[in-house]
Amino acid sequence: MFFSPLCFIPTLNALENVELPALLRGEKSADSRTSAKALLETLGLGKRLDHLPAQLSGGEQQRVALARAFNGRPALLFADEPTGNLDRQTGDKIADLLFAMNQQYGTTLILVTHDPALAARCDRRLRLVNGELREEA
Repeated sequence: MFFSPLCFIPTLNALENVELPALLRGEKSADSRTSAKALLETLGLGKRLDHLPAQLSGGEQQRVALARAFNGRPALLFADEPTGNLDRQTGDKIADLLFAMNQQYGTTLILVTHDPALAARCDRRLRLVNGELREEA
């Protein structure tokens, strides 16, 4: 699963965007709606369920993308610069949520970032230097 707010369907509201992957997997509509709503409420978006992506702030879009990513309970989640386009405070909140949900769902998280503070929160860090992958201590 790839975590990105750029993959929203602009004509679907937040709840529908989070629910869609479960529906495509064949999950029952009532079940997918219940789990999508619970995830959005957990992420503080209970009052924004009916809002379209364009009506949400950058941080809210990131939280919707996070809910959508975790809605399928993925074994592996790729997050490419999950806080890159956010201010520091909002980025820190998104990172906190990402790592909390990572722990809660037992998902393997592969995070790509240029942010040393965000990278420092990871259990294992690899750095690409001159085309060579190096593990950091």
